[in-house]
Amino acid sequence: MSEAPVDLVGALSARRARSKTTEAAPSRDELLRLLAAAANVADHSGYEPWRVIELRSAAREGLGLAIAEGFGLNGDKAASTARKPLRAPLLLALVVSRRPSLKVPAWEQEATAAGVAHNLGLLLDAEGWNVLWRTGLATRTDAVRRFHGLAEGEDLLGWLYVGGRPVSDREDKPRKPRRVEERLSAL
Repeated sequence: MSEAPVDLVGALSARRARSKTTEAAPSRDELLRLLAAAANVADHSGYEPWRVIELRSAAREGLGLAIAEGFGLNGDKAASTARKPLRAPLLLALVVSRRPSLKVPAWEQEATAAGVAHNLGLLLDAEGWNVLWRTGLATRTDAVRRFHGLAEGEDLLGWLYVGGRPVSDREDKPRKPRRVEERLSAL
């Protein structure tokens, strides 16, 4: 029995970065199912140069403290910064794990990791979760690297903030079409 075709154009056109979430979050089994699909990206030599770190509950608090430490903050500013990872019940740290290779350059391994991360965000959105990919200077601070246990050759690409979709977000306004004509050229 074949499955009905998926409307990828419709799904991608409907995707939105949504920062407000409820406390609901996908289970580990759900994540594993979606990650198995997300991993179907171009991966020269099958290096799988990526990993995902699941942060729930107190781990999010630890991340907030690491971000504040990484920026050298203290007092009210540190406390405010430390609360930011609590904006969603689940954070997925997206890590590129480069391997030395003459055949597969670092940029290609980073592209593979970013492809997995992007696919995972799209799949979570398609499953009805609110998802926002957060990046920034904090991803490269020593304190945040230590918190995530990053090894040599690994870098953090950011975090997917994931949570339930509030009722108010269920009916989105149509998005203006993107102007892509000037981005597509021919030789």
